[in-house]
Amino acid sequence: MPAASAHALRRLAATALATTVLALAGCSSAGDSGGDPGSSNKDGDRPEVIQPGRPGESAKSVDPGSIEPSEEWNHTDVAYMQMMIPHHAQAVQMSRLARKHAANERVRTLAERIGAAQAPEIQAMAAWLEERNMEVPRAGEDPGKYDHGKHGHNSMMGMLTKAQIKRLAAARGAEFDRLFLNGMIRHHRGAVEMSQQAARGGSDVIVGEMTADVNATQSAEIDRMRNLLAEL
Repeated sequence: MPAASAHALRRLAATALATTVLALAGCSSAGDSGGDPGSSNKDGDRPEVIQPGRPGESAKSVDPGSIEPSEEWNHTDVAYMQMMIPHHAQAVQMSRLARKHAANERVRTLAERIGAAQAPEIQAMAAWLEERNMEVPRAGEDPGKYDHGKHGHNSMMGMLTKAQIKRLAAARGAEFDRLFLNGMIRHHRGAVEMSQQAARGGSDVIVGEMTADVNATQSAEIDRMRNLLAEL
């Protein structure tokens, strides 16, 4: 996504956040006169809201008037982008093997679509990280380096081991098709789970759009691969 477009989306997200906060504050002061006084902040007239922290920072309770619109991304967003680059790269690697070794034409077609979709997404993720001065993983980098578990995030899910990739690369024909479909189903399930977690904890508009797209697209592809596997 071009920088200008990303900047526009960030401004839109900040405006929407500010509008929502003000609306909630107004509703609270006008309609909660009989509510629990302990639910308001120390001033007694506006509720506190949770503002996500930036990488390495915890979320905090703040007064709506102190919300910083520019802080629209947090560690969950960064963790997702950094982990999904090597994750997508492995899917692209598997798809390239399918072009050479798959016997079933529909398996080859599906693999081509997966590779064609995920390769540009890697570039988009890298651009997002670079714009925020965050480290960009290399495609073949050890996934363990970007395990954000110490910040409460799960590590990458669904990744094939080196031994599994080696076995897939050595397979041919129908054996390859079965290994590819089983491996990619596992891989997609991991991506869907990671995307759902990021959608719950992230705050960036662009990352949110990407998690929704990965969730929808790869869930549909899982169904196709299951059907293909049953027909082999």
